[in-house]
Amino acid sequence: MAKAKSTGLGRMPMLAKIGIAIGLLGLTALAYWTVFYADISGRIKSAEAAEKGLQKNLAEARKLEVKYQADLKELNDRELRQRELEKVLPTKTEHPAFLSSLQTVANMTGVTLSAWAPQGEVREKYYARIPMKLTLEGRFHQIAKFFYGVGQVDRIINVENITIDDPQVRDEDVHVKVDALATAFRAVEPEPEQPKESRNRNSRGKKAEK
Repeated sequence: MAKAKSTGLGRMPMLAKIGIAIGLLGLTALAYWTVFYADISGRIKSAEAAEKGLQKNLAEARKLEVKYQADLKELNDRELRQRELEKVLPTKTEHPAFLSSLQTVANMTGVTLSAWAPQGEVREKYYARIPMKLTLEGRFHQIAKFFYGVGQVDRIINVENITIDDPQVRDEDVHVKVDALATAFRAVEPEPEQPKESRNRNSRGKKAEK
């Protein structure tokens, strides 16, 4: 029988076969690295970059949160101070609140607030005066306590032009009738100053009219 002819690969020496096998393995490894490893490595780098970006954004968000909380606390403190200031120096006239403060002190000291009459508001540069005429009746020491109590309320109230009339002795105590002027205050916005040229024109206009 005739022997079958060997293929080209079969006629190659063993070392060549080993070299070809190693080459094929190298190509396979290169293809694997190119297709799989390079893609995974790129994804990992992208994920790491995204994580760094998120960490940076988180740090900035935390800084903004701290600043927001600080601003919120400052705002709350300002509102609290404003409310306290409103008690001492309101921005509105509020005759009822003014009278209520006086009546509360009168009730606590046993004084009778028999009459009151709000007067016209007197405006100053930064504040306005709110006067109110009062007529009080009671024992002398009660009247003194009333004036002291008015000085202790939150709102600023001055009492002046005090006149004492009709003293009478009742049950070994001196009862008196007192007329006084109580003045509260409120804050006002200062009026904007006119420009110098405008003031000069107004002044010349007034002179011309004369």
